Amino acid sequence: MKKRFLLFIISVLSISVQARQTDTVEVFSPSMNIRIKNVVILPADYDSRTNMPVVYLLHGYGGNHASWIKNKPALPELATRYGIIIVCPDGKNAWYWDSPLNPQIKYETYVSQELVAYIDQNYKTKKDKSGRAVTGLSMGGHGGLWLGIRHQDVFGACGSTSGGVDIRPFPDNWEIKNALGDYKENTRRWDEHTVIKQLHLIKPELAIIIDCGTEDFFFEINEKLHREMLNQNIKHDYITRPGAHNAQYWNNAIEYQLLFFSRFFY
Repeated sequence: MKKRFLLFIISVLSISVQARQTDTVEVFSPSMNIRIKNVVILPADYDSRTNMPVVYLLHGYGGNHASWIKNKPALPELATRYGIIIVCPDGKNAWYWDSPLNPQIKYETYVSQELVAYIDQNYKTKKDKSGRAVTGLSMGGHGGLWLGIRHQDVFGACGSTSGGVDIRPFPDNWEIKNALGDYKENTRRWDEHTVIKQLHLIKPELAIIIDCGTEDFFFEINEKLHREMLNQNIKHDYITRPGAHNAQYWNNAIEYQLLFFSRFFY
C-alpha cells in the first residue's frame, strides 16, 4: 500500500513538473492586429537559470503551435538536457514570410521581431543573437532558413529539416500563391522569396544545419541547396539519412538539430 502511494505521489509530481515546463501563451501581433498562440517549453531547472538561449521551432504546412510537442513529446526533456527554451509559434500556412500582397500575412515580422521581443521581456533569455536559433520542418524548414538568413542580427544560428528550400518547383502547392501570387505571372517575386536565392546574404559567422531524408520529395532541392552552398564556400552542416517526409524522420532529426544548436550556444 505504501509503495502504491509513493508511486502515485511520484506520478503526480512528474505531471506537475511537465505542466510547469510546457505552456501555451498568446502574443499580440501589432503588424497583423491578431493574437497568436505559441507553445513555450522551459527546462525543468528554469528557476535556477539565467540568460538562457532560445530555439524557435517552426511547424510545417497544415500544422500549428502544438504540432511539435505532439510529434515529439520529449521536447521538455531535451530542453532540460541542453539548457534551452524552445518556442513553437503558430505560423498558420503562411510560410513565415511578410506577403507583398496580403497585409494579414506578416509572419516574418511576427517571429523575428514581435515574438522575440515578447519572449525576451517575459523569460530569462540571453538577449543576443548568440543566444537565438530558428529552425523547423518542411514549410518551417523554409522558414528557419529564411528567417535566419534574413535576420542575422537576431538569430546566430538557423536550420531546416525536410525543408521546402526552393518553392519554385511547386507553383500550385501548399497555398504559396496566396502570399506571392501566381508563379507564371510573378516569377521574379517567387525568386525573391525562395531560400536558395538568399545565399548571397549569408555572413560567415551564421551557424547553419540542414538535413533531409533520402526518400523525401524535398530531397532533390535540398541536395541542390547543399551543392550551391559548397560552390559559394558557405559553411554548414548537411545531413542525409534514409527517411521520408514524416513524423518518424522529424522525431529523429530534431535531436541532432538541438545538439547542433546547444554546441553553438555553449
